[in-house]
Amino acid sequence: MAAFDPGADLSGDRAFRLLTNTSVTLFWRPQILDETIAWLSDHGYQIIRVDAAHWSTEADLHRDIAAAFSFPDYYGHNLDALNDCMRDVVSQDYGWTPHTTGLVLVFADYDAFATRCPSPAQAVLDIMAEHSRSASLFGHRLMCLVHSNDPRIHFAPVGATPVMWNDAEWLDSKRRPDGSATSEHL
Repeated sequence: MAAFDPGADLSGDRAFRLLTNTSVTLFWRPQILDETIAWLSDHGYQIIRVDAAHWSTEADLHRDIAAAFSFPDYYGHNLDALNDCMRDVVSQDYGWTPHTTGLVLVFADYDAFATRCPSPAQAVLDIMAEHSRSASLFGHRLMCLVHSNDPRIHFAPVGATPVMWNDAEWLDSKRRPDGSATSEHL
């Protein structure tokens, strides 16, 4: 997939909006995440969804990521090995079907893992951001959508860019369980 067409009206292109500021985007409301995934799927993106809710250790992450991307048997089940294998994914050696519009990795309930294993959780997002940049050098689109049940979750910048909330939930007031907003958030 080539770069976005600068002559096209991109205002309705969710992928463009997601990739404009960062390749790793946070979601709180499942409905907004599901609508985004459906739009991306309808527009030719390959979706890989991984549920992080029950990850208690970094080993759980590696087990599920390896299965989701069909990593080779020699995968080392550590962050360095994940980084190495993601290079192969970007090259579309495995885990990424050629001729798709792009690849979307969805982490469901990532806040649970981030609470239990904060350092690896941050590192994984950084790895995904770096490989999104690498993919773009070859005309490929790679993005990571991160669902959190915690509307206040925060990650340090990844790939030298911030991890940001999606357009619909960018304002703090949009991430209040009861929908209320206080004067400090208006």
